[in-house]
Amino acid sequence: MKNTWSVRELRRQINTLYFERSGISKKPDQLSKIINEKAERINPEDIIKSPFTFEFLGISPKDVVYENDLEKALLDHLETFLLEMGHGFCFESKQKRILIGGEYFFIDLVFYHRILKCHVLVELKVDEAKHEHIGQLKTYVNYYKKEIMQKDDNPPVGILLVTNQNKALVEYAIADSDQQLFVSKYLLELPSEKELIAEIQRENNVLREKEEIYKKVAKDNYKR
Repeated sequence: MKNTWSVRELRRQINTLYFERSGISKKPDQLSKIINEKAERINPEDIIKSPFTFEFLGISPKDVVYENDLEKALLDHLETFLLEMGHGFCFESKQKRILIGGEYFFIDLVFYHRILKCHVLVELKVDEAKHEHIGQLKTYVNYYKKEIMQKDDNPPVGILLVTNQNKALVEYAIADSDQQLFVSKYLLELPSEKELIAEIQRENNVLREKEEIYKKVAKDNYKR
């Protein structure tokens, strides 16, 4: 936890007897420094998941839900919400007010991640991902990076929670961004067995299509 190693890195250090070597070393601090310079650390990509499941809210997908209602429901179930978000998230603020160019803006939810050592800004939307949503989140992340981030913090992370990711739009919208931005889907209830099977089949078809494209490209390159 102190070194924010990935699971793979932790296993590697155990297998190479780092703990034992540190115990018998005459200069354990120097050994630790060398180890940490080469170690694989946890990245936001390893922690931010999709989809999130908010079934614990008891809200049906058929209900008319507004963003304020969703935010209130999540905060009313804060402990469960934090467990769903994953390990290391510490709640800091809701509707965080920030001032940009004489105009006030409000960030839905602000967390601090004690393992990543950075702020995590969450925007909730009750529809699919849109370009303006990503632009809004990017603005908030840039503000936090310039105005709020401390010297010993890592750059802030932004998470946009939507009902549909629109992966193609997201790919283009964040392609040139140097910020850590994630668009994650959330579900108000778990899908049925039939829906899960259909989703798995759809993903398999996409993978097969990509595999065929790669094979064709490799074959054409071989001919050349």
